[in-house]
Amino acid sequence: MIQRRDFIKSSIGISALMGNANLYTQAPSEASPISNEERMQRIGKAQELLQKNNMVALILDAGTTMQYFTGLSWYPSERSMLVIIPTKGELTYICPYFEEDRLLELIKIGKQVRTWHEDENPFELCIKTIKDFGFGSGQIGIEEQTRFFISNGLQKAGQQFQLVSGDPVSVTCRLIKSPAEIALMQKANDITTLAIQAGIAALTEGCTPRQISQKIAQKHTELGAQHGFASVTFGVATSFPHGSSRKQILQKGDVVMLDCGCQVDGYESDITRTVVFGEPTQKQIDIWNLEKRAQQAGFEAAVLGAPCENVDLAARGLLVKAGFGPEYKLPGLPHRTGHGIGMDGHEWGNMVKGNKLPLQVGMCFSIEPTIAIPGEFGVRLEDCVYMTEQGPKWFSQPSPSISQAFT
Repeated sequence: MIQRRDFIKSSIGISALMGNANLYTQAPSEASPISNEERMQRIGKAQELLQKNNMVALILDAGTTMQYFTGLSWYPSERSMLVIIPTKGELTYICPYFEEDRLLELIKIGKQVRTWHEDENPFELCIKTIKDFGFGSGQIGIEEQTRFFISNGLQKAGQQFQLVSGDPVSVTCRLIKSPAEIALMQKANDITTLAIQAGIAALTEGCTPRQISQKIAQKHTELGAQHGFASVTFGVATSFPHGSSRKQILQKGDVVMLDCGCQVDGYESDITRTVVFGEPTQKQIDIWNLEKRAQQAGFEAAVLGAPCENVDLAARGLLVKAGFGPEYKLPGLPHRTGHGIGMDGHEWGNMVKGNKLPLQVGMCFSIEPTIAIPGEFGVRLEDCVYMTEQGPKWFSQPSPSISQAFT
């Protein structure tokens, strides 16, 4: 393997692409795991929203929303382990009998556990539990990631109840991040910043995307995060926003795109950098600079109270004026300008035309107006922001130039 000092001596400018050498070695910011006190506040808010939306309970399947409210991460097997948050009263776990001891070891919030045997119907137990809370009928909210066989089973077991979307409760809670959540996301973004720099430092003529992805994954793990993804593409493959299956061998003059993320205590990062291995052409420089201006336009459009769509309209409008598009046509920006982010890499609050949701303090989202030129190359600069009383703040500072990936 070529040592880092060899890159610094080379003529391809890898040390410049990495950015400030001090940033490369500095430790990620500190952050504490979500406290049980905060989870109890979340449950309290959910119960207020249940009442407001005329629901008697919210049912959660295994997944990030269950983890959000309870701190419990559970594999979503065919043996349903569910959580019921009632409008009033304590949340209850519906658990396979033989898993009860393991569940009791893991529980952080709540003490009520009801179990079912292999020859029993867990959905009938859910409905009985809701009736025991004093509800003989009404609307039951179903969290959006709940698997069909569960919602179907609940409907058959509780025909006197109406199953409705739980989004007005679960999405409303998760959309706005607390300071503790933002701190965890900041740490995740700090780690991914360092991991991408490690990936850039490993670029060498003849290498493959897989080799660079492995380096990024290694750095994520070394820094204490759970590696999420590292999509690395070279040359023409960068014109595919989510990568290409074609064989890629790095050559001088190739555009390199690195789209990476990790998790810290359940919270995600998502950063993309686009650089050139070797001396960039004038066209590569021009497109990169246009992409940077589009990203900045999206950032400036992120004004409290303004609709989410304004971020997309600002970035896309700048690209259209430059001759790309229009709309989603190629060459140009073929996807939305940004997505919400939190415990899932893609959450609610998308920066896309038609989303009239007002920007609010605590919302977190990416700004990433890709420019894709089929048959040539693509450029994407992606950084995430969080909304404050003073407007948007970057989790990761945008790339200063095509020759410097980080400040």
